[in-house]
Amino acid sequence: MTGLLTLAAWAALSAATARGQLDLGDGAKLYYEIRGAGPAVVLVHDGLLHRECWDAQWEVLSKGHELVRYDRRGYGKSPAPKKPYSEIEDLDKLIRHLGLNRASIIGSSAGGNLAVEYTLAHPDKVDRLVLVGPVVSGLAFSDHFTARNRAAFRPLAERGDVKGTIANWAADPYLTAPGNDAGKKRLRELLEANPHNLTRRELQQPTKPPALGRLGEVKAPTLVLVGEADIPDVHAHCGAIQAGVPGAKRVVLEKAGHLPYLERPDDFNRLVAEFLAARKP
Repeated sequence: MTGLLTLAAWAALSAATARGQLDLGDGAKLYYEIRGAGPAVVLVHDGLLHRECWDAQWEVLSKGHELVRYDRRGYGKSPAPKKPYSEIEDLDKLIRHLGLNRASIIGSSAGGNLAVEYTLAHPDKVDRLVLVGPVVSGLAFSDHFTARNRAAFRPLAERGDVKGTIANWAADPYLTAPGNDAGKKRLRELLEANPHNLTRRELQQPTKPPALGRLGEVKAPTLVLVGEADIPDVHAHCGAIQAGVPGAKRVVLEKAGHLPYLERPDDFNRLVAEFLAARKP
């Protein structure tokens, strides 16, 4: 294509964001965005936010990569699910719809688990994995972890109070580390603009068998990034992933919690860019 366009026109085209909506059938749709040119990288958000959580990465990482981000069902601009579905199938349909033969996947929290499960289901389609504060199916959570989640969602569960729930998550010391005021502010803005992220129905089908016992099958080079202030359960899951995935590397980011791409975007972007550019072992 560069032979048909001037360099300036090609640069402008690469910097633009293309938008689309994938029809999955039965009224289900996935909203997605694409930016840049080069090896493909798919961004998978966590269980609270949506694609805009990657705003600080969108321009930076699209320099030299074809960057894709999307809203999972019920988040952002993707309609809520109405019946059970597979997130692995959703992601595969999106990748095939975009004509991507292979892609690296960056997944946050539950999105990290989805990235691992997708890699296990489609190993030939994944170049690299970046797992950010990931969890892994098959490893149980502590009472502390589940009690903290219940407490954060209590205003919503007991009286339909979305604002109270947003306030709880914005104040959570594990989600964003103390002192990361810009990250906390951005977290609150994203949830206030998309409160339906918190009220969606959980209808995704669990993967069988779970990923924990199959981590040794992951052949893609894997980087695990976790904030030092993240909740202990997440650190345990990160340790299990590092131990289970051959050659996986783990980096602990100081002064960050569960969302380092919001809290320390410059350091996060540098680590990810270096990993994506490194030669495979």
